[in-house]
Amino acid sequence: MEILGYVLAAIVGISLGLIGSGGSILTVPVLVYVMGINPVLATAYSLFIVGSTALVGGVQSAIQKKVDFKTVLIFGIPSIAAVYATRMWLVPLIPKELFSIGSLVITKPIALMLLFAAVMILASISMIKSGKGTTAVNENIVMKYNYPMILLEGAVVGLLTGLVGAGGGFLIIPALVLLARMPMKLAVGSSLFIIAAKSLIGFIGDLQGSQVIDWKLLVSFTGFAVVGIFVGSWLSKKISGDRLKKAFGWFVLVMGIYIIVKEIFFPGNVTH
Repeated sequence: MEILGYVLAAIVGISLGLIGSGGSILTVPVLVYVMGINPVLATAYSLFIVGSTALVGGVQSAIQKKVDFKTVLIFGIPSIAAVYATRMWLVPLIPKELFSIGSLVITKPIALMLLFAAVMILASISMIKSGKGTTAVNENIVMKYNYPMILLEGAVVGLLTGLVGAGGGFLIIPALVLLARMPMKLAVGSSLFIIAAKSLIGFIGDLQGSQVIDWKLLVSFTGFAVVGIFVGSWLSKKISGDRLKKAFGWFVLVMGIYIIVKEIFFPGNVTH
């Protein structure tokens, strides 16, 4: 199962390299269901894995001059503050048992996985639609910043990232395109830096808590994902991105539904 987990880590990286977002949405399910990590700890691990891989992709984009650092700051500051506060104070405050429906007890791990499944389904819809309404932005148009909306969106994405450990690229990219009228390629590169900053700073919030980190597993998983990014970037020059994004969207949708069914009807205890 551990070998399978590392193979899937590489696939996460490949998908990120191919379509620019969405790959990180699989990190938590792989950590929980394949590697046997507790869901709360898996969201912390995901922040490090997603942050590290996004940083590698962001540096690649910066070298190609596909990053707008002004936008990274405007969107990133409220997002970073929200994710740090969420990991440091909000997640520890969530009780171990939230409520019960009949014989089903909704615990903290189950609630986080259900929230994550909902995020996966939203992400899948975004990918299946394949960015309708985003491609119409002219690559040469002058960017106009809707500062209140960008700040609010940054805070919301940060809160969501802190709770479920997903990078939020499927939310950030449309927001940058629609709210800042940013060209798509620039939005993808800029979002990678935003994801990297808020995920890694969110992970620092976890380090200040009482959770024990398995660094060997974490670094190994991240390494395979980073290698996958380079493979995905190479493959992206040979394969249609739109077709892949739709196919991946359907896969993420099925995974999201599977998690909901698994956690509600077949809840199991993860041991470590």
